[in-house]
Amino acid sequence: MTPYLGGCLCGQIRFRIASEAGPSRICWCRDCQRIASNGTANVLFPSEAIEVTGTPGRFEKAADSGNTVVRRFCPRCGTQLFSDSTGRPGLTVVRIGTLDEPSSVRPSANIWTASAPRWASLDASLEGFSGPPPAVAPK
Repeated sequence: MTPYLGGCLCGQIRFRIASEAGPSRICWCRDCQRIASNGTANVLFPSEAIEVTGTPGRFEKAADSGNTVVRRFCPRCGTQLFSDSTGRPGLTVVRIGTLDEPSSVRPSANIWTASAPRWASLDASLEGFSGPPPAVAPK
């Protein structure tokens, strides 16, 4: 298996993921819209498979789901990199756009579509969930 590599805009934070990609989704929750001004394209990986070089900043907040989410980002350029949720222990969300090869992962679902703005372009070929998707167990 070829590892996934990625990093932030300025290069201060780099990461390597030695795992197959898990579920990938476009999230339309209000928090993701605020950090991206759009939906965010994300993929789940086992947390222990992610090696990070550099020290990300972190922001902790209660999400609409009721879970506590810790978002990690580059403190220099602000790139959103990862998030961890109490609702998904052992799994980390990685922003697909931070991968060196973002085309290596294709989202399979839109989630929190009830929160999407009317102008959002939702791919009808993807599975859709008006709120959170079903729980996923770490591999």
